[in-house]
Amino acid sequence: MLAVGAALTVSELLAAVFDVPESPLLAVAQHAVDLTPAPLIKPIIDLVGTADKPLAVAVTVVVLLALGAVAGRAWIERRQVSLTLVGGFTALGTLAVLTRPEPSAAAVVATVAGAAAALAVLHLLQDRLAEDAPDGTRRSFLVGAAVVLVGIVASGVGGQLLAERRRRRAELERARASLDLPLEPTSTPAGADLGIDGQRPWTTPNRDFYRIDTALSPPLLDASEWSLRIHGLVDREITVTYDDLVARGLTEAWVTLCCVSNEVGGDLIGNANWSGVPMADLLAEAGVQDGADCLLSTSVDGWTCGTPLEAVTDGRNALLAVGMNGEPLPVRHGFPVRQVIPGLYGYVSATKWVVDWEVTRFAEVEAYWTQRGWGERGPIKTQSRIDLPAPNSTVRAGQQVIAGVAWHQHTGISAVEVRVDEGDWVGATIGEVDTVDTWVQWSVPWDATPGRHTIEVRATDADGRVQTQERADVLPDGATGWHSVDVAAQA
Repeated sequence: MLAVGAALTVSELLAAVFDVPESPLLAVAQHAVDLTPAPLIKPIIDLVGTADKPLAVAVTVVVLLALGAVAGRAWIERRQVSLTLVGGFTALGTLAVLTRPEPSAAAVVATVAGAAAALAVLHLLQDRLAEDAPDGTRRSFLVGAAVVLVGIVASGVGGQLLAERRRRRAELERARASLDLPLEPTSTPAGADLGIDGQRPWTTPNRDFYRIDTALSPPLLDASEWSLRIHGLVDREITVTYDDLVARGLTEAWVTLCCVSNEVGGDLIGNANWSGVPMADLLAEAGVQDGADCLLSTSVDGWTCGTPLEAVTDGRNALLAVGMNGEPLPVRHGFPVRQVIPGLYGYVSATKWVVDWEVTRFAEVEAYWTQRGWGERGPIKTQSRIDLPAPNSTVRAGQQVIAGVAWHQHTGISAVEVRVDEGDWVGATIGEVDTVDTWVQWSVPWDATPGRHTIEVRATDADGRVQTQERADVLPDGATGWHSVDVAAQA
């Protein structure tokens, strides 16, 4: 295991020194994520939620350490087996870094150097690991192992600090490069936020906006290096640079985004003011050909997304966004450019770090999540959520407020109703919004009597369709059902 620790430390340190887009460890872990069987994905998401990325890295490290222990034992008894294992690790790491979207020779060097470090540690400790070694030699082994371990930790910490400095510097450079964006400070429209104490704000701050994607580490892509290629079933292939995009002029739009993995009552949803260029304008310039019905977008890390073309070209505020809540996109949310399309779940619309558009047909392509059993088109479903009172909380008997949010992006919400203990439905006060592309806040006064209570909520969309009570899982195309909370009221 010490040998594997040395290998990981050296490879990660060199990856930081060479400033490679993706270290060998992350490349291997990312492939493990991509190759995870579809039936296992949802249970993992249900179990760990947004902790899936560090979990993937941790599992990869544990597996490598376990295999390293086998290699270490074999080094003493069956040297050829150990060499084969180390060679296999090296080949796996090399293949992983070379088959990522941004392969680099430096990442291969880091991988090979890590393998050399593992062999060096095994050689250093081999004589001291002999079972018939005298006590002095055993003590010498422990001292040697401690030195190796300290070296691993020190190098690892140094590598992480160096990597962090590089990341901070890259982020600063990106922020500097984007300072000339014509972005205005964002303010919540009057009447949209009901101002209820304890309720989440109508505008979700960037730091609190949910992040769901497959990237174990957010890609670091400089705006000056960004471009978007538009090709496929178009009259003319075009490539747009960041400066070209911004020069077209920016449109602002309030849009609520929601993840298809959001359970009933879940928090994988957020609302922001996005600044960008209408996607339809770029497609019009390229000239979409007859028969096309899908826009296959690809992220710089290779993730793909299939979006119905009609959702991009029907006049809604489908944007190539460069700004979020009055500032340049945060790296974790897609800097320098991402897609924002109201009315669709993120897995079929919200490509971050987008670099490629292929105009095509759904019959001819399968995107990342559709390959794994999720629905092809992903339209948003009417949902509502109770935020106050919190689930399983205790409140004072008497006058209370029941409050929450409801959404059906690009259709809108016309009414929200609440009932307590399966009593009569009571209409809620709804916040004022001038768009159908965001959630709405709602509230209902409640005279809470002492005892246990169950509160339920349902919404009606702008087309008059009442939210279904029928419970459905998030797979394959989004959860349904009424959200309910149990609370206690005490005198």
